[in-house]
Amino acid sequence: MSPEIIFTWFLPAIAFAIGACIGSFLNVVIYRIPNGLSVNEPKRSFCPKCKTQIPMALNIPLVTWLMLRGKCKWCKSPIAFRYFLVELLTAIVFLAIWKHGIETVGLQGVVAYWILAGLLISATFIDFDHFIIPDSITIGGCGVGILASFIVPALHKEAIWWQGGLQGILGAIVGFVVLWLVVLMGKMAFGKIKHEFDEPTDFEISQPGGEEAPIIIKLGDTEYEWGEVFFRKWDRLLMDTKELYFNGERREFKESFTVIGDGFEVDGERVELEGVKKVTGKIMSAVVPREAMGFGDVKFVAMIGAFLGWQSVIFTLFAASIIGAIVGLTQKFLIKEEWSRPLPFGPYLALGAFIWLFIGPGIWMWYISALRSSAGLSMAGFLFGG
Repeated sequence: MSPEIIFTWFLPAIAFAIGACIGSFLNVVIYRIPNGLSVNEPKRSFCPKCKTQIPMALNIPLVTWLMLRGKCKWCKSPIAFRYFLVELLTAIVFLAIWKHGIETVGLQGVVAYWILAGLLISATFIDFDHFIIPDSITIGGCGVGILASFIVPALHKEAIWWQGGLQGILGAIVGFVVLWLVVLMGKMAFGKIKHEFDEPTDFEISQPGGEEAPIIIKLGDTEYEWGEVFFRKWDRLLMDTKELYFNGERREFKESFTVIGDGFEVDGERVELEGVKKVTGKIMSAVVPREAMGFGDVKFVAMIGAFLGWQSVIFTLFAASIIGAIVGLTQKFLIKEEWSRPLPFGPYLALGAFIWLFIGPGIWMWYISALRSSAGLSMAGFLFGG
């Protein structure tokens, strides 16, 4: 096999195949992590409907879904097209990263970008389904991004290991701080959300996915994730409560029931969060601290900065805001969705990061040059009266 065939066809085909296999694993991550399930137990994938474990011969990425025509072999339940889509998307992205990065960042850099791509794709589909981005992806990914920056300084166009590592740390810090400030200003601008009901309505605070899953707050038909409500230690969820139950047992109270960031207050008496598995009851109204976006997005941008540097943070936020605005307006005006329906921001951040990965630095340099030219012309006009 000639070198030309190896580099033109064989190695790209290997990159595509690796991507498809990783995409199959990402489907496991996307399904199991938000539901509090281990990605290792059971070791084999299983049908979500009949729970039958899938043998290796019927777990071939891309091929199996097409061969079974999108249905379980045993119970004939439909297998969502998304499983095929994630495998195909990951394969295409891995191939594109190989072609884009093998000459600029080398094999180690390509592997680092593949890891980042897997994290971005996982977060995208989890956020679409559950409006959360798990810490195992954001915080874990941030640590991996910083480590990769030390090992492969070329990720940040550096030649010395410690300089690359510092760029990764700086990127994570800038990503966290910038979006944290956006969330803080959003809190100041948008205030709180008030829910009012015509009659006593059920509420529930529980952790349905297990110990590792997020705590979910249900107010009537509306759901919030705990970290989305309690961003700062002084945040309070105020409710006009009529009935109250802790772990299924009625809790008597005289005046007030308040939910705080690390527990509850019943008539001013503190109840620790760890001792309560489930809180239910009925309410007439609730006032929820409102954020511009979830705290998971803050950690997600820090992860992107750790891999791609602080410039990528600015670009990703700008690109994600434009893409999100376009998609949001399209949904509201063409699909006629209600303005109050929440939109996940993670997928737009992921898309912005992918744009930066492939063409972002060129756009960044063009923009900086345009700013300098504009500033130069303005200064010349000021000095010479133009």
